[in-house]
Amino acid sequence: MKILTDKILSQSAYTADIDVPFEKIDIAEWLFSLPEAEYLRCCPPDHIGSGVSTTDDGRRMVINVEMIGTGLVIQHYVAEEATAGYCRMNSISDVFTPVGRTQVNVIWELIAEAIEGGRTRYTNRVTSHPTDVFLDFLAAHGQTFEQAAVARQEAGGDHNRRETPLFAASIARRATARASEAAKAAKSAKA
Repeated sequence: MKILTDKILSQSAYTADIDVPFEKIDIAEWLFSLPEAEYLRCCPPDHIGSGVSTTDDGRRMVINVEMIGTGLVIQHYVAEEATAGYCRMNSISDVFTPVGRTQVNVIWELIAEAIEGGRTRYTNRVTSHPTDVFLDFLAAHGQTFEQAAVARQEAGGDHNRRETPLFAASIARRATARASEAAKAAKSAKA
C-alpha cells in the first residue's frame, strides 16, 4: 500500500484553553493511560472504543474506534513522537463505509503550549491522506477524489471540533489528578 502524502483528503485543527499550567500537562502520559470510558466521554456518540498496544517492534500504539460521518473508522495510531507537550501519531486507518471497506492514512497531532496566565492551549490537529487503496475504492464506486475530500473534510472537521474541547478537559482533569497524587505522596513521605 502506498500513502499519497502529496494529496490531502482532510485537515483540521481546533484549540481549547486549559486552566492548568503547561508544566503540569503531560499529553503522552494522558494518551497512553486514557481509560476507555474517558475516551468515550470525549466525543459521544462518535467514540466507540479505544485501547493501548504496541507494534511488533515495541513502539507505543493507540487503537481508536469511532464513527466519522457515515464511516466506521478503526485508527491504528503508532507514536512517531510522544512527549509531555507534543504527540504525533500515525495511522493506516480502516474505514468501513456503507459501500465497503478501504484504508486512509491519518496523522493525529496533540499539541500543548503555554499561554498567559499560567494556562495551556491544547491543539488537536488531524490530517488525512489517501492511499492507493482508497483511490482504487473511489474509482470502483464512481466517486472522484474531490467529492470524497469534501465529504471527509466536513465530517472530519465536525468530529474534531466536537472532540477537541472534551479532550482538553480530560487532559486538565488528568493533570490535576496527577498533581494531587504527587502532593499526597510527598506528604506521606514526610510523615
